[in-house]
Amino acid sequence: MKASEIREMSVSDLRERIEAEKAALDTMKINHAISPLEDTSKISKARKDIARMITILAEKEKQN
Repeated sequence: MKASEIREMSVSDLRERIEAEKAALDTMKINHAISPLEDTSKISKARKDIARMITILAEKEKQN
């Protein structure tokens, strides 16, 4: 997800999306531990997307 797409989201939408992405990442990690994923780069991409969302959320909260 691009930063420009994240910036268009509202604060409440961002919070919900962060929680959903964290849950999906946890599921992905568990599945990877049981049987290796075909594309392991998805885990790092998901982690970076979550970090990007948290950073933009902090910026928005600081502005308000």
